[in-house]
Amino acid sequence: MPNASPWPISLSDVSAARKRIRPFLEPTPLRGYAPLDAVVGSDIAVSVKHENHNPTNAFKVRNAFAAMTVLSTEAKRRGVVAATRGNYGQGLAYAGSLLGIPVTICAPIGNNPEKNEAMRGYGAELIEAGRDYDESLGVAQRLTAERGLTMLHGTNNPHILAGAGTITLEAIEQEPELDAMVIAVGGGSQAVGALTVFRALRPAARVFAVQAAGAAAICESWNARKPLTWPSAHTFADGVATRSTYEMTFPALLEGLAGFVTVTDAEIAEALRITLRTTHNLVEGAGACGLAGLMLLRDELRGKKVGIILSGGNIDRETLRRVITGEV
Repeated sequence: MPNASPWPISLSDVSAARKRIRPFLEPTPLRGYAPLDAVVGSDIAVSVKHENHNPTNAFKVRNAFAAMTVLSTEAKRRGVVAATRGNYGQGLAYAGSLLGIPVTICAPIGNNPEKNEAMRGYGAELIEAGRDYDESLGVAQRLTAERGLTMLHGTNNPHILAGAGTITLEAIEQEPELDAMVIAVGGGSQAVGALTVFRALRPAARVFAVQAAGAAAICESWNARKPLTWPSAHTFADGVATRSTYEMTFPALLEGLAGFVTVTDAEIAEALRITLRTTHNLVEGAGACGLAGLMLLRDELRGKKVGIILSGGNIDRETLRRVITGEV
């Protein structure tokens, strides 16, 4: 890896992002649930950060406001473009509707229809192209030149990462004695945000990452200590269905993570069912990955105070039916 610092943002960047997004977003709750603690066991006190309580039911709206509020007047007039599987696109569309910024979203063919409906509902132009996120990203990149739009990459943007860092900044203010967080990784913005905040304010705390076993490019790259690319990403947890590393997050993940685990779709589905039963909160697959990872890390985190993030609640009806009936 290059000799440059692996850290793309600092605590001051996260604090500045929080000031920018605060007029639009209230802090989300951090709650404990005795039934959830009982299921997890190992004397672990689980703190649940409810990003599913954001206006778009996912943390990505933080990233959207953090990035869009620093655009120049001309960039705001021209508009922005991004690729997404849905939650980031909803966040951009929602923020754009409040800030008066045109938003164009590229999503894969066959994407979650309810997420597509929500993005259009907030006023975004939705272009369905590509077989997965990575191919949709290529379409979005072409539009930056063709239309003069500003690309807001969902990971490779320091303002995006700073916005994600506000989750952990809030969490340790709500629970100052957190020992660890277990965080789902799609591009890595949540995890790098957490690492940045913990390094500055609670250096003894540890961050563990989780990926879906069918979309494990970043985990496998972390284990190999070098970037790898996967030919496909197969998981019902579409929010983490990526197949490559990202230049702005991977070095920090290499440097800072205490561990990295993968979870099967069956384990994600079980975590989703546990979340419904013990917290009565609806989450999608990506939102349940933190709990699924924590279940694998119970022995290592025995007796600790551990935070997980319910990062998305936008599961579509058919997928939810399959999870509830045990088909996943």
